[in-house]
Amino acid sequence: MATSDPIAEIIGDYRAFAAMQRDRLVARGIDIAPYPLSHLAVRVADWDLYVHQRTLLERHARANLENVWNGRPISLIVLSEPLDVLDGTPVSLIELIPPVHQRVYRMGLEHLGVVVGEDIDDFSRVHRAALTGQQFQSPSVEPCYVLFEDFTHVKFYRRSLYDGVILEGARFDGFSHVDDWVPQRLVTATGPNSLPR
Repeated sequence: MATSDPIAEIIGDYRAFAAMQRDRLVARGIDIAPYPLSHLAVRVADWDLYVHQRTLLERHARANLENVWNGRPISLIVLSEPLDVLDGTPVSLIELIPPVHQRVYRMGLEHLGVVVGEDIDDFSRVHRAALTGQQFQSPSVEPCYVLFEDFTHVKFYRRSLYDGVILEGARFDGFSHVDDWVPQRLVTATGPNSLPR
């Protein structure tokens, strides 16, 4: 009899997602087997679903860090028990992201974070043809990434997202939320649009 997986019930089949991303990378000449994983990112379609999933995930967590980044709160949720993905590789951090951008994004499991370590510069040179680009999120978090046709990603980091935010002075010491944030109207190329609720 199969046992239930409460995290998979909330965010979807993360084991299948991680395996799919690993296999897609292998087809592009990138083997992530030697590397630890940083996190799994989940994008939700509206603010109410974000709050609902955050609440459910925090029941299985020991801490979170929620900050406003790029115009909306994002939660980094540290699970009490690591998830077991890719044949025993642990993942303890879930990045939960509500909508805000005018770009097209994949809802649900959206990216897998891989920690390449201090060899990230060599890694990015060796795999330049397979990589899509690089993000500059903050001084400690500058992943290069592969974007797939279904708008999912794999992001490659020098250090884990957890370690990156700690390096910048953040702390995971309990649960806190950005209480005074309200979904705002955005002005896009097609005019003002309210954030989906």
